[in-house]
Amino acid sequence: MNDDDTGTSGERAADALALRPLTARSIVLSTLLGHHPPRLPARALVRVGELFGIAEGTVRVALSRMVAAGDLHQSDGSYALTPRLLARQTRQDESRSPRTRPWRGDWEIAVITSPEGRPAAERTALRQAMAALRLAELREGSWLRPANLDRPRPAVVTEQCTWLTGTPDGDPVALAGRLWDLPGWARRARDLSAALARAATPADRFTVAAAALRHLLADPLLPAGLLPEDWPGGQLRLDYAEFEDELSDLLRQYLAG
Repeated sequence: MNDDDTGTSGERAADALALRPLTARSIVLSTLLGHHPPRLPARALVRVGELFGIAEGTVRVALSRMVAAGDLHQSDGSYALTPRLLARQTRQDESRSPRTRPWRGDWEIAVITSPEGRPAAERTALRQAMAALRLAELREGSWLRPANLDRPRPAVVTEQCTWLTGTPDGDPVALAGRLWDLPGWARRARDLSAALARAATPADRFTVAAAALRHLLADPLLPAGLLPEDWPGGQLRLDYAEFEDELSDLLRQYLAG
């Protein structure tokens, strides 16, 4: 059976991995998130869209909508990420090159101690901050993880939580297995690495790589002693770095043309 019977290999991979479709917004956002500093002129973003088959008018409409939504700031013909998305860029950069420290068996524990009846927006912001810090919820109001990451804690968690350091009485490997779906994460990471290797066109590789970067944001970044054998996190980071170098070269050549 050939591709004409079942769709392109890229389409099949997207279906199997439930990848998000490539849109003008996703192209603009991914390009700026991967660019340092995250600012590019409109003409450059239009050309990037053309590289992936997106018409100029579609890209410009997406840019206008992203400015209206507070995703981008526009000035002097250029578009830049707003502070909320700058924070996301920082998290993405950290997910690719995490700052770790030697692990001696201790865990950081956060217990929510703010008064009950907090507004829904505050509760949501707290959960999002905990996830960004890569903590997992043991039970409602109690979050923890191995103390092997070096990163600041935002005010939303320091103001609403009491932070402790402790060592579990039981098997830390078993505890990690309760807190995170490690086999599930590893399985998707391997699938994404394989799909990235198979993707032949820039559009297909861009789509898979964007999914790989989102998946890296969900990597719990546990110490090696708590991970299953052959953990694929490092390989997925290498695969994404290879794609990013390739895309940077391609965009540099394309935008200079």
